[in-house]
Amino acid sequence: MKAFEFKPKLFYTLKNYSRASFTADLMSGLIVGIVALPLAIAFGIASGVSPEKGIITAIVAGFFVSLFGGSRVQIGGPTGAFIVIVYGIIQQYGESGLMIATIMAGVFLILLGLFHLGTIIKYIPYPIVVGFTSGIALTIFSTQLKDFFGLTVDNVPGDFIEKWIVYVRHFHTIDLWSTLVGVLSVVIIALTPRFSKKVPGSLVAIVVMTVGVWLLKTYAGVTSVATIGDRFSISAALPDASVPSMTWDTIKGLISPAVTIAILGAIESLLSATVADGVTGDKHNSNQELIGQGIANVFSPIFGGIPATGAIARTMTNINNGGRTPVAGIVHAVVLLLIFLFLMPLAQYIPMACLAGVLVVVSYNMSGWRTFKELLRNPKSDVGVLLVTFFLTVIFDLTIAIEVGLLLACLMFMKRMAESTQISVITDDLDPNKESDIELHEEHLTIPDRVEVYEINGPYFFGIANKFEEEMIRIGDRPKVRIIRMRKVPFVDSTGIHNLTNLCRMSQREGIIIVLSGVNPRVHETLEKAGFYELLGKDNICSNINEALAKAREIVKA
Repeated sequence: MKAFEFKPKLFYTLKNYSRASFTADLMSGLIVGIVALPLAIAFGIASGVSPEKGIITAIVAGFFVSLFGGSRVQIGGPTGAFIVIVYGIIQQYGESGLMIATIMAGVFLILLGLFHLGTIIKYIPYPIVVGFTSGIALTIFSTQLKDFFGLTVDNVPGDFIEKWIVYVRHFHTIDLWSTLVGVLSVVIIALTPRFSKKVPGSLVAIVVMTVGVWLLKTYAGVTSVATIGDRFSISAALPDASVPSMTWDTIKGLISPAVTIAILGAIESLLSATVADGVTGDKHNSNQELIGQGIANVFSPIFGGIPATGAIARTMTNINNGGRTPVAGIVHAVVLLLIFLFLMPLAQYIPMACLAGVLVVVSYNMSGWRTFKELLRNPKSDVGVLLVTFFLTVIFDLTIAIEVGLLLACLMFMKRMAESTQISVITDDLDPNKESDIELHEEHLTIPDRVEVYEINGPYFFGIANKFEEEMIRIGDRPKVRIIRMRKVPFVDSTGIHNLTNLCRMSQREGIIIVLSGVNPRVHETLEKAGFYELLGKDNICSNINEALAKAREIVKA
């Protein structure tokens, strides 16, 4: 395995860095920092932690992702995808459990990068990604209805179905002022891009609604609209760095959520980096990006943050505003730090209904309903994986959804591979022209009496190993020679080797000679290492079908 080179993108970009580049990164970082502010607050609250933890995550993770990541323009921070899993971990293990799980996830991400597994993450089937992303979007939407409508509910259940039952039962407690704030927030976010592409709609909505609600409370006596200050005590002080105490029992109990955080973080960060590459024309380093994301998730909880990953929306904002190096991401972290230190007390006046409106828009954008609809027209196996992953995410949790989704995808893949591998039996003659894309003008090859030719077309793995044996049993003949033509077999696994070995031994007991034809170098090497050729005999290994037929004639005549 090629040795890994620890070279973050920042190191490359600084070699030819100029004043013009810094000016562009400075302006972009400033804008991205302002864009990230309301999202960080909203994601923090929705995840079940205080609003400042969301901002701290954006500061710490954003800094380390840009410092050590493998993308020029990636912006790290809390994202909507983590809301569900973070909330669930806090409910079950508390904030200390979340800290440990996040640190463990960071270590897993670093290991994925060190072992060059960055590219493998990209192979997770698309229906699974769309399924759990859409499921997360629906879950986020459902968690915001209480604040959006100002419902009077003491405790909102974590279970999806029970949550909606409670909403229906308490819908008569709707607060019209909160609903108005939520609806207007959504409208402002939707309309802002028509007037300005650089000013984020979420920030405009928060500023306008915060001022509006303050005026209503101060001069109109409207007190029913809850604000952040009504739910949380706001602190602008940076927390002290602390490492949670870990025991082996705690680590074992948190492996599953930690793996889920790592997988989700890897998928979202690499997806974001890939999208960014398509816009900028650059190429990110997947393994280095995972290491950067891992370091960010190790340090984020130490300073009081939550899990983080690459944020597509903030990354695209960075690109659209001229950011071209990781310096922009570092500036974005510094801007958030300054806002946190000097303006954080003002966050107490932000209406909860407005934040709910922000997250409703986030969930809508995240849902990808058009893509979901298009995938429903795909093969039934893909549709099955999509729907199972979606419903498991919604009804149960993301961990189960990813595990079952991956299992189903693997089973479907094996089924397709098995179906794609064809085994044919030829007992009369071979037509070379029929088997080629070009006209060869070769004569038909006549197969001698008491000789059978078995053509395997496709990978010879455990999914089809028994299929070959069943085909021979079906034929039912007892020839003198069996030629196994393997020119179109790209690889063979241990089960395939075992099956071939049993076939060879069974044939030898019946007085039948096995001859291999056209084995490619990769398969040849595998069979030789496994000792199969010692059983078969090297004289019975032929480079092509003509040689194999000649060998078969010699055996039949003997």
